[in-house]
Amino acid sequence: MAGDLLFWALAGVAVGGGALVFRCDSMARATYALLAALLAVGGEVVLLGLDYLGVVILLMMTLEMALMAVFMIMFMMSPGGLTPMSMTHGTRSAALVSGGVFLLLAAGVLLAPWPGRAGRAPADPTRALGLALMGPQMLTMAVLGMVLFATIVAVVVLATRRGRYDRGGEAG
Repeated sequence: MAGDLLFWALAGVAVGGGALVFRCDSMARATYALLAALLAVGGEVVLLGLDYLGVVILLMMTLEMALMAVFMIMFMMSPGGLTPMSMTHGTRSAALVSGGVFLLLAAGVLLAPWPGRAGRAPADPTRALGLALMGPQMLTMAVLGMVLFATIVAVVVLATRRGRYDRGGEAG
């Protein structure tokens, strides 16, 4: 019962955050709305029993939004991204294309000859997913993940103009 309530609450946050991305009048607010929606989706994946994949989604989306904020500060005319702006362009064509894609995908889901389950679900779906995706290269991918994380941290540090101790007259 509590799991069902949490599922629907996260689903509401995901859909609401996704809608807010297009309703917010600034890039910064849209970024936070997108982060909330993506974190809710990561929570949904964890609730479905795929802990590893859910945590990867949570970490990846958080870091991606941090990098997006860095680029927003570097390249936007309004460094804070708080200047009102329109987040919608070509609404009629976008509505037609997205409606058509939705109908096509819904038809595919409803009309596809889905196979029946062969065998039982694995005892540890996270391990089974890892082995299916990476096979014997699991250690290599774990190390690569740490290297990518260190690279992202280094990029964020190098993107800032001032360092930790360069505060311009503040007592340290």
